[in-house]
Amino acid sequence: MTEHPSVSGPDSGRSHRKHGKRIGARYALLLVAFALVAYIIDQLTKIWVVSTMVEGQITEVLPPVLSWHFIRNSGAAFSIGTEITWVFTIIQALVSIAIITQIGKVASKGWAVALGLVLGGAVGNLTDRLFREPTFGQGHVVDFIALPNFAIFNIADIAVVSGVILICLLTLRGIGMDGLRSNEEREDPDTAEVADDERP
Repeated sequence: MTEHPSVSGPDSGRSHRKHGKRIGARYALLLVAFALVAYIIDQLTKIWVVSTMVEGQITEVLPPVLSWHFIRNSGAAFSIGTEITWVFTIIQALVSIAIITQIGKVASKGWAVALGLVLGGAVGNLTDRLFREPTFGQGHVVDFIALPNFAIFNIADIAVVSGVILICLLTLRGIGMDGLRSNEEREDPDTAEVADDERP
């Protein structure tokens, strides 16, 4: 049985780079997929609330644990900063841009999911800030999920909080965006083949 010699030299380097690009594209697609799912669900639920409920209306769902309470929030969580809506518009825009610029650096399933959730949630609320009443850039966010003794929130908020929690867990485990733990040696990306199935 004849063994094929291993490829070395420039051809090997190009092969590894192509493999790395394919793997990178896979993580980018995962990130974008989670962002789109979070964004679409957020926007569809807000459209449903606005079209079927009157502002201020409360609908019991699982009393006394869960109800729908339609409000328009000009501030952040717990109605903080209601007079500076434009500041939150800028913050959400900057967060979205920052994540988008990092997409090409993500090589971890966990980070792809986490950043995708944060991106989808940030863009979801940013859409409200930009296009909802009373004016462009200072629109009020539609919130409707109400729990006892807690702030009223929406799907975008759930996505952002879930993403941030996952980022904290990954950071505590020492896993970087490149999929390697903090105590692992980072190899030259031009010559190292990415072990995709082992990436957390």
